[in-house]
Amino acid sequence: MPLPAAPELRDWFNPARFRQLAALLADVHPGFDRRRFVQLATRGLEPLSLLQRLRHGTHALHATLPADYPAALDVLHRLAPRIDHSFVGLLLPDYVGVYGRGHFDASLAALRHFTRFSSGEFAVREFLRLDLPRTLAVMERWSRDPDEQVRRLASEGCRPRLPWSFRLAALVADPAPVAPILENLRADPSLYVRKSVANHLNDISKDHPGWMLARLARWDLSHPHTQWIAKRAARTLLKAGDPRTLRLFHFAPRPAIRLTDFRLAPARLQLGQTLEFSFTLQSTARQTQRLVVDYLIHYVKASGQTAPKVFKLREVVLAAGARQDLAKRQTLRNFTTRRHYPGRHRLAVQVNGRRLGELPFDLRT
Repeated sequence: MPLPAAPELRDWFNPARFRQLAALLADVHPGFDRRRFVQLATRGLEPLSLLQRLRHGTHALHATLPADYPAALDVLHRLAPRIDHSFVGLLLPDYVGVYGRGHFDASLAALRHFTRFSSGEFAVREFLRLDLPRTLAVMERWSRDPDEQVRRLASEGCRPRLPWSFRLAALVADPAPVAPILENLRADPSLYVRKSVANHLNDISKDHPGWMLARLARWDLSHPHTQWIAKRAARTLLKAGDPRTLRLFHFAPRPAIRLTDFRLAPARLQLGQTLEFSFTLQSTARQTQRLVVDYLIHYVKASGQTAPKVFKLREVVLAAGARQDLAKRQTLRNFTTRRHYPGRHRLAVQVNGRRLGELPFDLRT
C-alpha cells in the first residue's frame, strides 16, 4: 500500500486553523467578529501558497481588529502566547510589518515581544528598508538582550540574503553597518543564535568574501563558540577551495593526496533507495595535513542538464604517508527544497576544494 502524501506546508493555514485563531481572538478580545474573520481569511484560500496564505490572514486581521493601531497591538500581545504553532505565529509580526510602519517605536517593541513566540525576522526587514540606520540601532540593542530569541532576531532580521524574503540591497552592497551586531554575537552561548550569525556571514561571503575573512581573522578562533561560527560561516568558500579560507583554518591549500578504492553502489537505484559509497585517501606528503573532505552529487535537473550540490563529509588530520578510509550512505528522496529527476547522475569526491574523482549512477523515479 502506498504511503499517504505528506501534508503541504501551506496547509498550516487552512480553514480549521483560521477558525481556531478566530476562537482565540474572541477569548482575548470580547466582541471580536469571529464569523467575518473566518469568511475573509478563507475566501479564495485554496490556490494560495504558504506565504500568500500568511499575508491573506494578515489582511483579515486588519479588517477585524480595532482600527486604532495601538489598540490592535494590545489584542495581538494577548493573543501571542496562545498560538501553539511558531509559523502560524508569524501572522502577528507580519501584521506589524504591513500596518505598523507609521508607528516605529511601538512596532519595533512589538516585534521584540512577538519574536519570543515565533519570529520577527521577515517583518523587521520592512523597517530596515524604510529607515536602515534607525532600525539597525534598535537591532544592535537587541543583540545585547538577555533573551536568545531577541538576539537571534538581531542577526537573522538583517541578513542581506535571507531566504523567503527580499534582499536588503544596501547591505548586499556594503555589510559594514551590521558589523556591531555581528561583533556582539561572535561568541554567543546560544546555538540558535550562533547558527544565525554563521548564516549571516555566509550570506556576506557571497558578495564580500574579503570583508568576511578579514573579520574572522581578527576574532579569537580558539574560542569554541567563535570557531564554530567561523567554520560554518566560511562553508561556501571552503567548499570552493578558496586558498585564503583554507589557510585561515590551517587546511592545506594544495593537499598532497591520492584517492583510491573509490566504490559506489548500487549503480542503478529507485527514488527512495539508499546510495552507498566509500573510498580511501592516501597521503603522499612528508608532513601532517589538515583536510576538509566533501562529496558532490551532480543532480539531473528538469531540463536534463546537471548541477552540483556539495555536501560536507568530515575533516581529517592525516599524518605523512597515512591512509584514511571513509564511507557514507545517502537516501535519495524528494524534499520541499529539492526534487529529483531520472537520469545519469554523478558523485564526486573533493578534498580542500580539489576534485579527486567521480563515479556515475542512474536514478529512476
